[in-house]
Amino acid sequence: MSHHTHPRQLPDADAGPDPDATAADGTRGNSGTGEQTGAHESPGTEAGTEERAKEAAGDEAAAESTGPHPADDEATVPHPADDEPVVSRSATEDEPTASHPAEATASRPAAAEDASDPHPATDDGPTGAEALDDETTNSHSPTADDASGSRPAADEEPNGRQATADDETTTEAADGHPAGPGSSDDGEPAAHAASPARPGWFGWRRRYPVAARVVRVGTTVLAGALVLTVLLVPNRLDWMSVQAFLRLPVEAVFLAAVLLVLPSRARRITAGVLGVLLGLSAVLKCLDMGFRETLARPFDLVFDWVLLSDGADWVKDSFGRSGEILAVAGVIVLVVAVLALSVLAMMRLANALARRRTAAVRTTLVLGVAWVACFTLGVQFGGVTFATKGYAQYLSNRVQYVRDGLGDADVYKKQMAVDAFAHTPSDQLLTGLRGKDVMLTFIESYGRVAIDDPTMGPEVDATLKAGGARLKAAGFSARSGWLRSPVTGAGSWLAHSTFLSGTWVKNQQRYRSLTTSDRATLTSYFQKTGAWRTVGIVPGVRKAWPEGKYFGLDHIYDSTHLGYQGPYFSWTPVPDQFSLESFQKLEHGKKNRDPIMAEIILASSHNPWSPIAHTIDWKDLGDGSVFYKIKKEGTDPTEVWKSSKRVRTEYRKAIQYSLDSLTQWVQRYGDDNTVLVFLGDHQPVPTVTGGTSNKDVPVTIVARDPKVLDRVSDWGWTEGLKPAADAPEWAMNKFRDRFMTAFGPNPGSTAATTSH
Repeated sequence: MSHHTHPRQLPDADAGPDPDATAADGTRGNSGTGEQTGAHESPGTEAGTEERAKEAAGDEAAAESTGPHPADDEATVPHPADDEPVVSRSATEDEPTASHPAEATASRPAAAEDASDPHPATDDGPTGAEALDDETTNSHSPTADDASGSRPAADEEPNGRQATADDETTTEAADGHPAGPGSSDDGEPAAHAASPARPGWFGWRRRYPVAARVVRVGTTVLAGALVLTVLLVPNRLDWMSVQAFLRLPVEAVFLAAVLLVLPSRARRITAGVLGVLLGLSAVLKCLDMGFRETLARPFDLVFDWVLLSDGADWVKDSFGRSGEILAVAGVIVLVVAVLALSVLAMMRLANALARRRTAAVRTTLVLGVAWVACFTLGVQFGGVTFATKGYAQYLSNRVQYVRDGLGDADVYKKQMAVDAFAHTPSDQLLTGLRGKDVMLTFIESYGRVAIDDPTMGPEVDATLKAGGARLKAAGFSARSGWLRSPVTGAGSWLAHSTFLSGTWVKNQQRYRSLTTSDRATLTSYFQKTGAWRTVGIVPGVRKAWPEGKYFGLDHIYDSTHLGYQGPYFSWTPVPDQFSLESFQKLEHGKKNRDPIMAEIILASSHNPWSPIAHTIDWKDLGDGSVFYKIKKEGTDPTEVWKSSKRVRTEYRKAIQYSLDSLTQWVQRYGDDNTVLVFLGDHQPVPTVTGGTSNKDVPVTIVARDPKVLDRVSDWGWTEGLKPAADAPEWAMNKFRDRFMTAFGPNPGSTAATTSH
């Protein structure tokens, strides 16, 4: 065997990729495979470059036509003494052996390499110089092997091909060593690294380097924008503004500092965890926005999960079953997408910080100092503080909200134990109403806004005046005031139980605690006397309602027991006029009956208020089929909810319909023994209220017997169906005890009224 080596097998340890050679023969310069000719020519001269290119072209042509010739090979081998790198030799063979795994790859014949390489270089790929300019190229401190040329450069693959892989596969580790294919965790090249896959999808990064750079930089910018958006976005739609996003969050500076000080593996894990937390907080902020738009309060992480199913039911009632399915599926996809994008964004930023560690450290220090200075000086732009810690404060408030919720059960348990009438004998309860038919009636969403709002108030006022005149003509009088509800927008059952139990039922946990306790309600006290038959007219109940027994109702008529054969009106199963007529037929109109105490819920004014029924002649109600025609004449909720003005208009019409139905019923069927207490359960959604924090609802007592209203003469309520603006305002949970005191054996006693 000749001691000479074929020129294609001699690696040039000092020479990098030869752009001129690439231009000459259309292939990539490959120092690892030793594809070079004219070794005696000076690599720094144009003549040498041109001569090498010509010889290379001639050698290729000769090789293709006749194949390699040993004699020719030996004749063209440069002498080691000139510029051939020193190659160690095996003790048993004359063939050189590589002192580094990369050299073993480089010492293979070109033909063998071409056959084994599944991704040969293409004509349209970037040259070595262009690849070196790529932003993903990583460098590390040269070692002894690098200096001797027995180890490939950090920006080359083990077989000598220029590296253009994705950023994630060439990210520089915290200790300065490159990590990626062909490397172990400590940055050392793998001994038997497989040939890396073509960079990018189908090699697009190599074919379109400019586009790849734009995509890479753009992705990093978008990742940063996403993280900043999550940190800065408020959890209320009415706080949204351009200034809200032109601020410097201290949390961004802190996160950057944490990622910079962590080693490679810990940095990746931390970035993933932080991404999940950011994604979850983004979802929580969206829930807060939705709940504030419907309930005027943030989402309760402890108690509000049950309300999500109610939201799905509302969508179904408004937009149909298909709309509900699409909405639920869309929400699930959106949540998963937010979590995934948050994790990917944090990972991307962590890699970017590691690649540009020095610049990142300096930038983080500068931003940290700037934040401290701006926060100390209170710098503002457009009335918004520039240096903010709002995200940290938001998380702190949410944690405190959860802690308060978890501890609320014990607080409420103590409140339920206080009941001034718990030991009152039954024959001394509600003595001032004996022999009367008492109707405790809730009008859904009948809030103060319906009376006070300048755009709705005049027409609602006209309805109240007409109803008052109608009642006065029938011999009835009325007194009105204000009650403050524990909820707004929705959660009617919480308001109902607050009014009836005399306790502040502000969340679902309190409602469950109440309905599983022995706390007496206003309705159960009527039942306790034995002087009334207690019934419930609850057309909004479409499922099993075991809590009904707790409220002390002898019989409950839900939507399936009122004899209604007409259509639903959006959420409302039974129109109010038909519900009241059913009460007359099923209970109130019976002869030789006991006095009745009825809890009646009028649901036609329940959100979404479209389409709405209107009052017709009571004789034409029949089984309700007449309402099919009325529904067709109504509005389409999908169109109504596109405009807040139309929503407010439909809400006003719904309230007017409920008030008309109720006052007409009293005029038609009321008598000397009729006592009507009607009230709103809560304010409507912020779309109608305009975001006001006021939770007042009107409350009215109607009776023909003057002795009934004399009992409440000291309340200071306004005469008529409309409470004055300065009428007394009570918390809704105060009504039960004041009502029972007023109609007890000792009206005006302070023992009960001061019990809460």
